[in-house]
Amino acid sequence: MALRLSTGLRNKLLGTSGFKSIMQYGVIRLFPGVQPSSADDAEGATPLLEITVSSGTFSPGTGENGLNFDDPVDGACAKAAAEVWSGVASATGTAGWFRFYATDRTTGADTTHARFDGSVSTSGAQLNMSSTAITAGATTTIDSFTVTMPAS
Repeated sequence: MALRLSTGLRNKLLGTSGFKSIMQYGVIRLFPGVQPSSADDAEGATPLLEITVSSGTFSPGTGENGLNFDDPVDGACAKAAAEVWSGVASATGTAGWFRFYATDRTTGADTTHARFDGSVSTSGAQLNMSSTAITAGATTTIDSFTVTMPAS
């Protein structure tokens, strides 16, 4: 029999003493190519763009222009509704995966810092975009982003 979590426990794990707090003021980077097998692995590619609040310059560890989540509802945390998550591309390419870093934005191979990876596509991925084509100098906006704690 599988372990099943109540909605209350899922919300607490995601909430202010859990995921939401740990990932507060984080940043997303979109990369070309194939997602590494683990978020502990080095990126292996140069990012195409970095997503911050309103495309602002991100300063690791300061909270400046870092991304936030709203309080969890039904075991899911969505991007803060009051924030515009966007970034200006530094390179041209096709986005294949993303890494969401905590506010320290520790890159490279690492097993101690908070971060998670996901796939990017136009549908059926962890991060779905209208187009995965990224053009240097163009702005990309993420309108919705939700992290869900599984019930079981």
